[in-house]
Amino acid sequence: MGVIIKTVSGEAIKPFIPDLARLRMDIFRDFPYLYEGSAAYEEGYLATYLRSEETVMVLAIDGNRVIGASSGMPMEMETNEVKRPFLKAGITTENIFYFGESLLYSQYRGRGIGHVFFDEREKHARASGRYNITAFCAVQRPLDHPLRPKEYRTLDTFWKKRGYTPRPDLMTTFQWLDIGEKEETEKPMLFWIKKW
Repeated sequence: MGVIIKTVSGEAIKPFIPDLARLRMDIFRDFPYLYEGSAAYEEGYLATYLRSEETVMVLAIDGNRVIGASSGMPMEMETNEVKRPFLKAGITTENIFYFGESLLYSQYRGRGIGHVFFDEREKHARASGRYNITAFCAVQRPLDHPLRPKEYRTLDTFWKKRGYTPRPDLMTTFQWLDIGEKEETEKPMLFWIKKW
């Protein structure tokens, strides 16, 4: 049967929230996020995608199992942490569509699903006619981080091939609990943007 891609928006995301919470907790435990999540927090966070039909969730499904997902929403709906660097730089956010996470179990990588995630989210953003910029951010970890696997490679080359440009002038921080830590700490996040 193979992997199928399903794109849903707004309330249509609701039935998938438990699967998406599990996926986020599984994938984000890996480097570079090293995130110690909880189902309750994840389900609350994911509920924000139900508020508007302009949100999007691209699902990769194998059989009855969600094995990957990629999200997006108007930047106007996002948190202050996301909007702040743009507003500080004098960049209006009304025309920016923000890409949240892209998650895929490792055994499914290298099959082009990551490209489909970007294709579908970009198509969704363009269809509204409101957006001429897509943006996302990625955590920045030091090269000598003790939990960095030897085989780890950043996705920078993939993102550049997709037409995204890193913007060191647009940095923010997110706070979360790393695996093995007792307190949340702030993590630097670098934005990548694409203009149409």
